[in-house]
Order: sequence, then structure tokens, then C-alpha cells
Amino acid sequence: MNPLTSKEAVKLFTDIAKNLTTTKNVDVVICAPFVYLESLKKISKKISLGTQDAFWQEKGAFTGEISVKMLSNIGVKYIILGHSERRSLGENNIDINRKIKAVLSAGLTPIVCVGDTERDENHGYFNVVKNQVEECLNGIKKDLLEKIIVAYEPVWALSTTIPRKDATAEDSQEMVVFIKKVLADKFGVKTKMPRIIYGGSANDKNCADFLTNGGVEGLLPGAASLDPKKFISIINIAEHII
Repeated sequence: MNPLTSKEAVKLFTDIAKNLTTTKNVDVVICAPFVYLESLKKISKKISLGTQDAFWQEKGAFTGEISVKMLSNIGVKYIILGHSERRSLGENNIDINRKIKAVLSAGLTPIVCVGDTERDENHGYFNVVKNQVEECLNGIKKDLLEKIIVAYEPVWALSTTIPRKDATAEDSQEMVVFIKKVLADKFGVKTKMPRIIYGGSANDKNCADFLTNGGVEGLLPGAASLDPKKFISIINIAEHII
């Protein structure tokens, strides 16, 4: 829920757009709160518009929800689904699965978050991520898999987690390999894989390491995206690595 006013949102988006020199090798997406989408959609053609959630039904008596069709009609291209903060409020894999199907049906790109809450000695975190991947993508046609972005988001590394610890590129690489194996087992080894990105407190200081050594093809920064200089720095670094 940032920033607090439309004026601040427009300034933040505009500051990023003005300093965005090139996007030849990267896709830049800003997933804004619903209330700011109309104000932001015409500011820059270099930045794709996304949002942080959506509902799986197209229309009807679902008070408080926003449908994928509504978002598509105003130019949204990407939708974050299953973020750890949504999961902590009670959203489950079945809910996320329904939303993924709705987003894909509308021709939009779902950014599906999966992640472990802790690293236990018995490696139970692998089963946590496996269940999330399998259940969230249950019933998805394998030819649609490449239209999905999977964001690995270790909850224990998020800036809002107390206590937290830093994730390393090695942690990311390990999980990316595992996620690809889960997907290959479920959909077949010849299936075109989704892009996998990293989203656990990604910032301008660690992004090069994750992009170079973490096995990922992109980043989902949180707090760093609220600082135009840091966000532009991440984009510029990615532009020269990917």
C-alpha cells in the first residue's frame, strides 16, 4: 500500500520513466495499487503496467473484488498472484490457481509467487515450495507454462520478516533448479519453462549477484522499487547482465 497519494504515485512513476534510458534487454513492470492505475497508464510506453492481485470471476456480486477483465480493459499486462503477504491473510493455493487461470484466459501474464517461510535442517522447505508450485499450477495447460512468471520469494529474507536473514545467490540457484525439476516432473522435460525471477529483498546492492549467480531471469524488488534511484540502478544493472 505505497505510496499514500495519487500525487506521490505519479511522481514516483514519472521519476522512474524519465531516468529510464534503455529497455532493450529487459522488461520493466510496475505493479501499482488499483487506485493509481488510471493515473499512471499514459505516462510511459517503456514501462508495462501491472497490479498486485485480481479476482478469478469476470463479473458479478463479489463486493470489494477487482476482476481480471476490469484490469485488462485499462491496460494492465501483468498481475502478481500469491504474494506471501496475501498468503498470510489466508489466500491458499486453490485461490491462486483460480486466479492464474483467469489471468491466462485474459491473455495477461501472471507473476506467481512461491516461497518457503524458513530453512529447516530437514529440508522441509523443498516440500513447501513443491506443494505451492504443483497446486498453484494444477490444471494449467503445458503450452501456457511459458506465459507464466514464477517469482521465488523466500519469506525469511523479506525486509518485513522479523527476524530475517539475507538470502544468497546460492539459495536462489538451489531453489530455481528444484522448481524446474518439479515443473519437468509435472509437465514433461520438453515443456518450455516459465521465466523464474527472485523476490526476497532484491535491491541495487545484491541484484547483480542474483542475476549472475542465482539462476534467475529477473527480479521482483519491494522496498527498493519505492526509491527511483535504486530502482533505476537495478534496471541498468539487469540491462547489462541479461
